[in-house]
Amino acid sequence: MPQMATAANPRCFLDMSIGGLLEGRIVVELNAAVAPRTAENFRALCTGEKGIGPNTGVPLHYKGVRFHRLIKGFMIQGGDISAGDGTGGESIYGLKFDDENFELKHERKGILSMANSGPNTNGSQFFITTTRTSNLDGKHVVFGKVVKGIGVVRAIEHISAGDDDCPNIEIVIADCGEIPEGSDDGISNFFKDGDMYPDWPADLDDKPSEISWWMIAVESAKAFGNDYFKL
Repeated sequence: MPQMATAANPRCFLDMSIGGLLEGRIVVELNAAVAPRTAENFRALCTGEKGIGPNTGVPLHYKGVRFHRLIKGFMIQGGDISAGDGTGGESIYGLKFDDENFELKHERKGILSMANSGPNTNGSQFFITTTRTSNLDGKHVVFGKVVKGIGVVRAIEHISAGDDDCPNIEIVIADCGEIPEGSDDGISNFFKDGDMYPDWPADLDDKPSEISWWMIAVESAKAFGNDYFKL
């Protein structure tokens, strides 16, 4: 059964495109109980509800914004709403806002955390870890985690990048928003292409225990691939 959004921990989605083609959806859960101010900044930037930023003159909205920095085995970074290259950005509270706290840790892959240029310089830029990065604890504010779309995160992580860690092809947030309380995450059969199984097992709504289910899934994936090979 699809996981539901709750009032305590809002969920947001990022529909990602790579090289102009839709790749899939990343669903994040924001820890509003521990980092409410930081979580609200991200949520509002996903919806675009705050309008135009008074400091940068651009929409306070992640839609159309690039992921500009990739480091394989570390993290993927995006959210620069003004410059698009890691030099800009703006929060819903002003150009920058202070570090809220460092209670949550970078303890595994899929952690959602604020990018910064030093203490108390949070804006709109964020990153998603692709492994445990405990060296960032106490320096970057963790405010959420990926709950669906780890396969999409991995696909982005493995895009080739230059010496400046900038991806060699454009990676864009094609659409984004908040998932209403009580709604499912909308990720099921995202592309309507007939493949009902996610690329990454962690993205399954349920984890079937019956070996027969997994055998059927494997055979289905093989058949789906064979059909494409025939084209």
